[in-house]
Amino acid sequence: MPSLRQILAAHAPVLVLDAASACVQVGWLAADGSGPWAAAVGEAGREVFRGVERLGVAPDQAGAFLYCDGPGSILGTRTVAMALRTWGLLAPRPVFAYHSLAVVAQALGRPGVHVIADARRDSWHCLAAGGPLRRVPTAELAGELVMPEGFRHWTPLPAGVTSTPYVLADLLPRVADADLFRPTAAPDAFLHEEPAYATWTPQIHRAP
Repeated sequence: MPSLRQILAAHAPVLVLDAASACVQVGWLAADGSGPWAAAVGEAGREVFRGVERLGVAPDQAGAFLYCDGPGSILGTRTVAMALRTWGLLAPRPVFAYHSLAVVAQALGRPGVHVIADARRDSWHCLAAGGPLRRVPTAELAGELVMPEGFRHWTPLPAGVTSTPYVLADLLPRVADADLFRPTAAPDAFLHEEPAYATWTPQIHRAP
């Protein structure tokens, strides 16, 4: 997998889109990693496009797209993926995905730290730097637990968890040489496994 530095060297300027948290972040990065950012708390279907407008750029000017595929807000991530698929049809260009928790864990750089996000049903997305992204029941979480700010949760927070800022303008320069970025031809939200659907046979209701 290429690093951010390699992606920028080959494709800059790069448009970065991240709607995993309550704060939607949009960046426009030059080859040296510098560039403006727009961030706003709000509905992703509005703020993703407002962010691009505030930066004064057009998607067709980008040499590549970089986006967060999760964990985090499924609706926000799928909104970004929809935009990327649409823009890619109009003018194909490389797309690279990254995991939010991997960026945070790599930037923190502390052994034993587990970065978590709500995975529903009393379980958590969990990742330590250099390790795989797993789904872990609350009762099995161990070690130092950190959760990015602005990530919504429905399951009660585990005991002892602390928060850490999720500001890409600060995080991405600290992980520029890490191989966290995956090329994808079909942008979508990350899933641990594909959903399974039960089948049923319709029957006419009869009174007992």
